[in-house]
This record gives sequence, C-alpha cells and structure tokens, in this order.
Amino acid sequence: MKLRDQIHNKSLPKHIAIIMDGNGRWAKAKGKIRVFGHEHGTKAVKATVTACAELGIKNLTLFAFSTENWNRPKLEVNALMKILVSSLKKETTTFLENNIKLNVIGNTDDLPKNAKSELFDVINKTKDNDGLVLTLALSYGAREEIRNAVKQIASKVKNNLISLESIDDLVINKHLYTHDLHDVDLLIRTSGECRISNFLLWQIAYAELYFTDTLWPDFRENDLFEAIINYQKRERRFGKTSEQICRPMQDAT
Repeated sequence: MKLRDQIHNKSLPKHIAIIMDGNGRWAKAKGKIRVFGHEHGTKAVKATVTACAELGIKNLTLFAFSTENWNRPKLEVNALMKILVSSLKKETTTFLENNIKLNVIGNTDDLPKNAKSELFDVINKTKDNDGLVLTLALSYGAREEIRNAVKQIASKVKNNLISLESIDDLVINKHLYTHDLHDVDLLIRTSGECRISNFLLWQIAYAELYFTDTLWPDFRENDLFEAIINYQKRERRFGKTSEQICRPMQDAT
C-alpha cells in the first residue's frame, strides 16, 4: 500500500509547520557551498506545498528565515533573498493553479526592497484563493512576536481600550502575527536536530512534534506522508486522560 493511501482524510492536521533544516550540511556533504543547499531546498518546498494542497491541508507554515539568520555571512543572506525572489516569481503560477493563498509573518520591514515588493505582489495575486494558506515565516522570531503582542496589549490597557481582566488567550491570539491561522497541529523539523529554534512558541503549545533525520533538500512527498501517518497514530489528549478522550465514542455506541 502506498503511503498516501495510509492517510485518513478525516483526521488531517489543520495546520502543519516545518522547520526546514539541513541545507548547509547537505551542500557540505556534496563538497559545495551552503548556497547550493538553499537552492536545492526550493525543490523540497515545491514538493511539500503541492502535496499539502492536494491532501486538503488548510494551513502550512514554513520557517524560511529567522531574525537570527541576519547574523549569517552577508553573501549567504544576499543569496537567500535572491532565491526568495526568484522562487516567488517562478511559483506564482503554481499557487494560482493549486488555489494556494500566500501569507507572511515576521518583521518584513527588514527585507530588501525587491524581496518585499515581490513577496507582496504574489500575496496580492493569490489573495482570493481559498485553498491551502501557505505562510512564510520571514525575518521571524517567536520571542519578538510575543514581545510585540505584550506591548500592544499593554498600550491598550494603558489607554483604557481593554481591561486587564479581559486579557485571555483570545486577546493574546488577536495580537500575534498568526491571528487568522489555526494553532499548529503538527510541527516537523528536518535534519535530525531536536529543538524548536524560537519558532511559533505560543502556537505549538499542543502541537505534535515530529523530527526526521532527512535533510531538507531531500525532503519529498513521502517524507511528509510519513510525518502525517505518525501524527494520526498519536492520541491527542490536550490535558485530558485517555478515558476522557474515548468516552464520547463509547457513549455514542
């Protein structure tokens, strides 16, 4: 049986987030510079995005560039921005043909003008699509996101726009970059590293974590399918007991 056929369509994760790691190590193993790995990583992006769209996944968020990545060598940063621009131009047709809506989170003001212009041009072209929402986390850091949300809420309390007592999860969610996205159900990290790296810290509170040794440039549809199959085998309790989760099914029989 093919891996795709093992996936249950009724229990798909609503939101998959991926830390795309391993481009540099993949390139080094082939005797190439890091940029070579980033270039080939775009193939993994296309394979993953189109597979999610075909499966009917509602949200896919890719950690494309962190706030910390600005500290990398200037040559690599410039190459990453060029790859971003060229990929967006190249894949616009793919987005339109597959009903994919492009979204972005992060401090986009830090992006080069041409990258920012191309990004928002594609966002505008795909804004009416109602299939997969593909979110790129660019110049993104979860601590910065939460810090900004706290400042906005504090300012509103100070100016009597909201009360201190009214602050709850919903209020906090409304002030995050991801305010219009579902919480993350499945977080995937490639390359064998087992850490979160300041990515969607609030949104992954109850996410299932999946780590694979596959380096990002080698990640393809079957790797995604394996992660989803693994996810569907897990029991998501959200703080409850197994008996509480099973009881509604038992009561219905």
